[in-house]
Amino acid sequence: MKKLVLAYSGGLDTSYCAKYLSKDKGFEVHAVSVNTGGFSKEEIASIQEKALQLGASTYTSIDAVQTFYDKVVKYLIFGNVLKNNTYPLSVSAERIVQAIEIVNHAKKVGASYIAHGSTGAGNDQVRFDMIFQIIAPEIEIITPIRDNKLSREAEIAYLKENGVDYSWEKAKYSINRGLWGTSVGGEETLTSHSALPDTAYPSQLQETEPTDVKLTFKKGELIAINGKENTPVNNIIALDALASKYAIGRDIHVGDTIIGIKGRVGFEAPASLIIIKAHHLLEKHTLSKWQQFQKEQQGNFYGMLLHEGNYLDEVMRNIEVFLTDTQKNVSGDVFVSLHPYRFQLNGIDSKHDLMNASFGSYGEMNKGWTADDAKGFIKILSNAGKIYNHVNNSHD
Repeated sequence: MKKLVLAYSGGLDTSYCAKYLSKDKGFEVHAVSVNTGGFSKEEIASIQEKALQLGASTYTSIDAVQTFYDKVVKYLIFGNVLKNNTYPLSVSAERIVQAIEIVNHAKKVGASYIAHGSTGAGNDQVRFDMIFQIIAPEIEIITPIRDNKLSREAEIAYLKENGVDYSWEKAKYSINRGLWGTSVGGEETLTSHSALPDTAYPSQLQETEPTDVKLTFKKGELIAINGKENTPVNNIIALDALASKYAIGRDIHVGDTIIGIKGRVGFEAPASLIIIKAHHLLEKHTLSKWQQFQKEQQGNFYGMLLHEGNYLDEVMRNIEVFLTDTQKNVSGDVFVSLHPYRFQLNGIDSKHDLMNASFGSYGEMNKGWTADDAKGFIKILSNAGKIYNHVNNSHD
């Protein structure tokens, strides 16, 4: 039989693919799901059971949470990446790691085909296909939903005809959980004017009394919360659990898709937003003016390329080296207050803090230079403007 690896989530589209490809097309289907955060052991067990019932020969769950952090999330933090100054790339960043893990698994089992359930109207088809084609151009990509332009109703009818009568009632809101945040889609996000209701978000307000949190960074990575050290991954999970009780991190992202249309998506990302903003504040104190300027350009560029599926371009490795090097002195504590629906950055404490009082305090007394030094500096600094005005005013 023709060996095929199917990127399987357990949803309607990939369930259709599992049945159709095994029964009608005669493939030996090996279903794979990649956990980048958000899957419980119970959910994985349920996905496995369903995949085998639908005709898959095997099912494999790949735990890629640590890989996701090491390969992607770490650099999103280093770069303070928020797409359109809003979205921490919660889901789009996951897809890259999932695609790489799937194609590596296909090579491992000797599959000649890879299938996924993407439609022809979204970003994921681009991300998956690009990774597959670059890493394994010899493996053929099969996409039944996209190629046959299948409707949801047609998929359900096919499955029922073949004895699969699960409840496929479409949830009012589609939820995609991961280590770096949760996306929320619904009828409101298909419009340009409607807000998602409070009930659409998976986390509801539980805490109303403000609380203070101390986040400790070492070379740009979150190593402790309130003095308790742990791995960055576990700290992200712990901060998410704490901040989600305050319903922090909700927003709607409006952006340009890879295929050229505008789109909206809601998200809930308390940990990622707090970490990025806290990290950025620490950098404001510990990095030079020009480091911060260049980092902003490179961080935005990195996020855009990642979002559009260009993770394997070598320029991404170049940017990662640059971002890592900028973190040498980004160590210290950031003090944050959590409130219902919002958080507040209160300040930092770092031995690398460049607000060194021995050189003077902004707007106060100068200690490192004289009044004459300041006058001379300002006079030289104004030369370019003086020359421009002199030349051009005399030729009006």
